[in-house]
Amino acid sequence: MKKNDIFENLADDINNANFSEENKSRLLKNIRKLKSEKINLLITGATGSGKSSTINALFDTEIAKVGVGVEPETMDISSFRLNDELRFWDTPGLGDSLEKDKLHSMKIIDLLNKDYYTNNKQYGFIDVVLIVLEGGIRDMGTVYSLINQLVIPNFPKDRIIVAINQADMAMKGKYWDKLKNKPEKELINFLEDKAISIKKRVKEATNIDIIKPIYYSAEYGYNVDLLLEKIVDCLPNTKRNL
Repeated sequence: MKKNDIFENLADDINNANFSEENKSRLLKNIRKLKSEKINLLITGATGSGKSSTINALFDTEIAKVGVGVEPETMDISSFRLNDELRFWDTPGLGDSLEKDKLHSMKIIDLLNKDYYTNNKQYGFIDVVLIVLEGGIRDMGTVYSLINQLVIPNFPKDRIIVAINQADMAMKGKYWDKLKNKPEKELINFLEDKAISIKKRVKEATNIDIIKPIYYSAEYGYNVDLLLEKIVDCLPNTKRNL
């Protein structure tokens, strides 16, 4: 998918999908909005969750540097344009050390609270936050701290998307069909349970209902199109007033 016609391809997929006319109309309206308004999306998560890989998968090209092993590549906040209208802000991963987490958290909070003025009105700079989780990790402490203590207190809950990357590694690589590059039934059931569990844990900690996380694999391109659809579907109707 070439980034120049990514929204045209997405619109075709939506028109051909088995969606209700109401859902199709809403998604197509949001695509038109992307073509007329500039949207800034912040992507964050723990080190190794695949934030940069996710950006590359959405762009269908390698524009964000990807770390190898446990070494993070993104040490500062970087921005990448999907086109003239949609820009992603890639943040440093959390979970390396308390000292680094404190520094990175301050940068993320500053960006979440960044504002601008136009026509004598004050708006929030970031429109949507995408939190990327690592599918193969069982210890979700860093992730829940990120969601509950960092993002939710500083950003409207209806503009937050949670997604599970590395679906292929969620069960240590088991039940992943390597020929078709998609999960088998056992892995799908596991991922569905994980998504429901994350939604429940966030609700228990913050009393906030997030949208059930979508699961995908940036490496193999599985469900990346659905992730983009989810981003489009969750676009706000207006800029963020402050």
